[in-house]
This record gives sequence, C-alpha cells and structure tokens, in this order.
Amino acid sequence: MARILAELDRAFHGRGIELGASGPWELLVATILSAQCTDDRVNRVTPPLFAVYRTPADFASADRDVLERLIKSTGFFRAKAQHLIACGRAVVERFGGQVPRTMEELVTLPGVGRKTANVLLGNAFGQPAIVVDTHVTRVARRLGLTRSADPVRIEADLQDAISRARWTTGSHQLLLHGRYVCVARRPRCEQCALYALCDAQEKRAVAPREPRRTIEPSASGIVRRATPRTRMEKRG
Repeated sequence: MARILAELDRAFHGRGIELGASGPWELLVATILSAQCTDDRVNRVTPPLFAVYRTPADFASADRDVLERLIKSTGFFRAKAQHLIACGRAVVERFGGQVPRTMEELVTLPGVGRKTANVLLGNAFGQPAIVVDTHVTRVARRLGLTRSADPVRIEADLQDAISRARWTTGSHQLLLHGRYVCVARRPRCEQCALYALCDAQEKRAVAPREPRRTIEPSASGIVRRATPRTRMEKRG
C-alpha cells in the first residue's frame, strides 16, 4: 500500500477534489448533483445555480420548476431537485442552517449516503474519510485491496490498508487513477504508474515504460509531460 500511495503521489502531484465549491453547503449540493454525472458537467451547472440559490434556506424555499431547469443537464434532475429542496429544509430545521459534521448526522439528510458524507468529511471538514465510488471500487479490486463489491465493505478494507492520516488523500488518488488511467473499458496500462504492482485480469501487455512523468487530468483525458513520446505512442 505504501508503494501504491507513493506512486500515486508522484503521478497526480497532490491534485485535490475536482468539484468546484465554496464552503460545505456548496460542496454538498455539488456532490448530490455529481451522481451519475461528470464533475466537469456539475462545475458548469453550479455557478448559475448558486447565483439563484446559494444557502440551505434558499434551496428549502426553491421553486421546483426553476431548480429543475437549472440542474437538468446533470441527469435525474427531478429526483435531485427533490433531494436538494428536502436537504435544504433538513439543514435549516434540524441543524440551524449549518451542514452537520458527523457521519451519523450527514446520512440522515435526504440524498446523502456514505459516499457523499465522506466527501464532506474529508474535503470540507478535514476529517479522515475514505470515499468509495465506482472508480475506487474498480481500482481497489484490480489491485487486490479488496475482494468485495459492497461499498461499505470496501471502505472498511481500505481503512485497514491505508493509514488513517492518508484516508482522504489516498482514496482520492485511487479515484483519480480510476477516472483517468485505470478506466473500466480498456484500461490505459501504458500510462499506469502502478503497472508493476498490478495483477488484474484486465492488465494488458505494454512496451517497456518510459521514465516516470506527471499525470494531469484534462477534459480530454491525460496530458503527459516531461518526456517525448515513443514511436509506438505516435503511431497509436
């Protein structure tokens, strides 16, 4: 695990969460919207959304038709609008307008499960937290860090494997690795910093790796820097 985290540190160069948000409430809204939606799309939707509705009280009293139109492009917009309005009311009525800071309280909010709660705990409140989404699930299983497909069990397995101080950054790096390199279909093994540590069935044979380079996510995938491409890469 230490070798995995060291390689991911070098590959992703301390990159943080990709959802744009100012404060816990905005991050909560953005995370709810990110279900079955890309962070890039959410980041396009939230600026005009927060120009109309910003606080939990604003969402609690939101016009549902207006809210749905503002978030429609994120998908499942009717259910998300319902959750956002109900969540705003719950935060106002039960928590005095402040997003709660514990797992036990967060998961009582409409539309909030353990994954969303852990995003808040780790990134808004600075508490060690492991986020388990589809990317983390895929990477953890491929690397043999868990045999389970259950997010709660995977979270527990990663808690055992990763030191508590690295829960937030470690799980986030696994997420980025799954999002940009260890993708579901045809993983980009030629770009993988963990190639030598992986025994997954999906692992593909690749040419000898070039010297390590920093991986930076972009809208189109991976931007590779620091060394020229090989002939194989140019032809591919």
